[in-house]
Amino acid sequence: MKNNKIFLQILIMMSFTLLVGMTIHAEEETDEKDGNVAELHTQFTTELTEKVLPDPVPRFVYQSNFNFEYPDAVRGVYVTGHSAGGERFNYLKDLLASTPLNAMVIDIKDDHGNITYKVEDEDKLYSQFSQNYVKDPQAMLKELEEEEIYPIARIVVFKDTKLAEAKPEWSFKENGSIWKNGRGEAFVNPFIKDVWEYNLEIAKEAAKMGFQEIQFDYVRFPEGFEKRDESLDYSRGDFDEADLDNVKERVNAVSSFVEYANKELDAYDVDVSVDIFGYAATIEEAPGIGQNFLKIADNVDVISSMIYPSHWTSYFGIEKPDTEPYNLVNEYSKVENELLSQLEDGPVSRPWIQDFTASWLYPAGQTFTYGKKEVEAQIRALYDNGIYEYLIWNPGNRYTEGVNFDPK
Repeated sequence: MKNNKIFLQILIMMSFTLLVGMTIHAEEETDEKDGNVAELHTQFTTELTEKVLPDPVPRFVYQSNFNFEYPDAVRGVYVTGHSAGGERFNYLKDLLASTPLNAMVIDIKDDHGNITYKVEDEDKLYSQFSQNYVKDPQAMLKELEEEEIYPIARIVVFKDTKLAEAKPEWSFKENGSIWKNGRGEAFVNPFIKDVWEYNLEIAKEAAKMGFQEIQFDYVRFPEGFEKRDESLDYSRGDFDEADLDNVKERVNAVSSFVEYANKELDAYDVDVSVDIFGYAATIEEAPGIGQNFLKIADNVDVISSMIYPSHWTSYFGIEKPDTEPYNLVNEYSKVENELLSQLEDGPVSRPWIQDFTASWLYPAGQTFTYGKKEVEAQIRALYDNGIYEYLIWNPGNRYTEGVNFDPK
């Protein structure tokens, strides 16, 4: 788009120069020729425009050096920066080569705010948080291209301890210090547009590298924020609107970021996806975190609800969802399908499912272990509801063997 604007400016200057020259010459002729000069200028401008500018004028699109094909349906696994840059990467490639799995969601900006590759440009603010986990991102992407593995860049947005400590004015403060949750994690403020731009700069670099999709995670305020939104010290930026209550302001900020990010990444020819809490689909809007399922879904190419059975309390009439993975995913899928049917051009549904054991839910010795049966139950529930894309989460990137990943 920028190239088109420059070209139009040049075209206008050329036309203006030609008109001046014709006008000077015309002053030496009789007044009868004045009309011919104007007519000639109009004809010249019209013909030049028609010959050079296509209709419609094509938008600028950044092209990477890679050629990835979108799979029949994305079936992916989560990959940390450490795994992507270490020996486990070979294990993961072998796993995908031997199963219907076909995609990797790779940390580019992780849960702490680290950039997982070395940023050479020290003028970029995020360069101070860059690590050398993935020593050669281009070589990694080349391997994925050769193996026909679809690459998705995961960028954790508003949970960012590194940035919060570097820029306290972009975070939340309590008694003059950066507020942190019970796990010692700090968030940056979704109301502040400088935070938006910071994350979008990282996203654009990932798109330039060759990633085919940008997946934004933690697109929200901290959990339970409705209990401290009046006690913490923070800016509301452009979202301090008198006619909106605190909940609506938060929803407006989060939804506006997603809409803005999608538009900003349009020129990079990548899909945009957002991870969202599963329960956000079951209520009008999540009051503390600012997530509204439909407003987010309406501005992305892919919506990825995190529907791990272990993360639900008694829900859908299921007393212990972790022990009933099929029933939980089946009931959730019905709700989500109904919601997405309300959108004229809705996103692809690609939920996150569970491949880990939630030992913290049970007393010692009573853990409900997740394995082949439980992973397959979730996939089967999705397929039974016409949802054929999914992502599998295991924080250590060790995935259950022998699973039927495509039960069609």
